[in-house]
Amino acid sequence: MVRTPLTPEEHERGERLGRLLREARGSRSMAEVAASAGISAETLRKIETGRAPTPAFFTVAALAHALGLSMDELVGRCVPARV
Repeated sequence: MVRTPLTPEEHERGERLGRLLREARGSRSMAEVAASAGISAETLRKIETGRAPTPAFFTVAALAHALGLSMDELVGRCVPARV
């Protein structure tokens, strides 16, 4: 199966998600948040650095729950405002 390349907008959205998750994590360790979300610290690292710009929905939902964020808030802060 060949995966289609991501658009610049998709990469940008992934970078915004990563920044938001890093900010929400604050002083908590990557390992602590990852364990709370049921994912590996490496997966969280890839998401936070933008190397995994399109994580699975349930991964994002688990991270949002672990960080006390709502999905609405995540979407609102990751999708650019329409002009």
